[in-house]
Amino acid sequence: MKRKWMAALAALLLVLAGCTGKSETTGGNSNKEKPAAQKEDISKFPMTVKNDGKIIDGGVLKYGLVSDTPFEGTLSYAFYTGAPDAEILQFFDESLFRTNGDYEITNDGAATYELSDDKKTMTIRIKDNVNWHDGQPVTAEDLEYAYLVIGHKDYTGVRYGDALIQDIVGMDEYHSGKTDKIAGIKVIDKKTLTITWKHANPSVLTGIWAYPLPKHYLKDVPIKQLAQSDKIRKNPIGFGPFKVKKIVPGESVEFVRNDDYWAGKPNLDGVILKVVSPQVVLQALKKGDIDVAEFPTDQYVNAKGTKNLQFIGRIDLAYNYIGFKLGHWDAKKQENVMDNPKFQNKKLRQAMAYAINNQEVADRLYHGLRFPATTLIPPSFPGYHDSSIKGYTYNPEKAKQLLDEAGYKDVDGDGLREDPNGKKFTINFLAMSGGDIAEPLAKFYMQCWKDVGLDVQLVDGRLAEFNSFYDMVEKDDPKVDVYAAAWATGTDVDPYGLYGRNVMFNYSRWVNEKNDELLEKGHSEQAFDKEYRRKIYSEWQKLMNEEVPVIPTLYRSAIYAVNNRVANFTVDPSSKLTWKDVGVTSEQPEVAE
Repeated sequence: MKRKWMAALAALLLVLAGCTGKSETTGGNSNKEKPAAQKEDISKFPMTVKNDGKIIDGGVLKYGLVSDTPFEGTLSYAFYTGAPDAEILQFFDESLFRTNGDYEITNDGAATYELSDDKKTMTIRIKDNVNWHDGQPVTAEDLEYAYLVIGHKDYTGVRYGDALIQDIVGMDEYHSGKTDKIAGIKVIDKKTLTITWKHANPSVLTGIWAYPLPKHYLKDVPIKQLAQSDKIRKNPIGFGPFKVKKIVPGESVEFVRNDDYWAGKPNLDGVILKVVSPQVVLQALKKGDIDVAEFPTDQYVNAKGTKNLQFIGRIDLAYNYIGFKLGHWDAKKQENVMDNPKFQNKKLRQAMAYAINNQEVADRLYHGLRFPATTLIPPSFPGYHDSSIKGYTYNPEKAKQLLDEAGYKDVDGDGLREDPNGKKFTINFLAMSGGDIAEPLAKFYMQCWKDVGLDVQLVDGRLAEFNSFYDMVEKDDPKVDVYAAAWATGTDVDPYGLYGRNVMFNYSRWVNEKNDELLEKGHSEQAFDKEYRRKIYSEWQKLMNEEVPVIPTLYRSAIYAVNNRVANFTVDPSSKLTWKDVGVTSEQPEVAE
């Protein structure tokens, strides 16, 4: 394993010459020495598999959850925090609403909605045939209960940071413990409820919380114990197309068909999900050990053309970033406090952004399937992404200039800068383990920063696995100065849920009055005017680019590898195909020759 990593590191440092300084020279043949990068274009990928075969009655699909670490197993939309758990949830639970190609809710799902003329009250009606996996009906009280859990003072998850949840009439009083009901949520009858907000917010159409919780099943568990309870971690129920039959913690989940699914009986008899290491996922796909997996983009060039597979993809609702730890989360006040002095000087943050060669990483490592990120609203939101902002392109000389101006200078002549007081300045960098490129990529970023005179060291001298990584980030571990992570944005363009003052997900703990103002305007009643909202979010992207509490590094492509026997699988947001429709056209998977 060590030999494999050393080979990967050597190859990476060879092709990523951008942070060695050599690529900046004008003489010699340094550019000719680099191997040509094979560029791919995600826009040319199909979004739906092509399979004209007849779907057989039944069959079991094998799904690979690609990860180098066990899944956490917090199997509730109200409590999960990591993408692996979300991949499991999609099979057995779902929102009451379906969405269109613009991620706006429709009346095609398990519930319908009406919005009042003043856009402050939504009436939600759950369809009569929507039942939990134990046969009990999904009721209006179940959706109310989800809000009662998330808004409760003992709630241990992160969803309360959502602006729409906080703005519900009476939520503040309920959250502070002054009342045991939320005044703005009224159950009209068994299948109908209304939600009233203090302010009209355009995100109601893309970001409303519509994941009920089975009150009859969970109500006897204290809210502060729910996330760790067996009813969520070992025996969860939902109302989705499949039921959980068996969980091997951290390793696999077996699902069986929900014959009583509200949208009709699914094609498949079941799904077997198992964790598959990024190092062996291609071989597992070739051998037919798994039928579907989100495929690592850095491996695609070596995998394309595999005879038994199809690759589909699109620009992801996600981005990679590097965050600065600027303070801590005050759990009592439920707000971020920016009190860590180490990175308060934005010139230091800007310098670290200019020092990184994201283009080189995107081209050489991901072959164009990830590409340099310029703002914190990705191009998967074309109506709001400001393409005029160029972000922090690689400019080590500018980085050095900014560091000089900020007072970070090499006082003792060892090639590394001291802080403005002349003291040793070491930056502790938290990076996550993963596939073959995880450690070489972390080393590459560290070399970029070293090239401008910054001493950056890995926290604890090694990469952190997924669960321990987020444990340190969420708890503001003092060992962490800077961290490399990624956000899935979800379908709501509103960035408040990631960067608001009162939001736990604001992991950098950055607070700023202009940020507060723009985020408030971005989900105001006036923002139902899309042109107004676009201008506000353009101003917000410019503010974040200037202040750089986090450095956006790469936009992502989502690629799925799919066995040729699979039909009706899609990543097209405008498609009405769901897991109910997915089927197989043969009992056995195709195998690569």
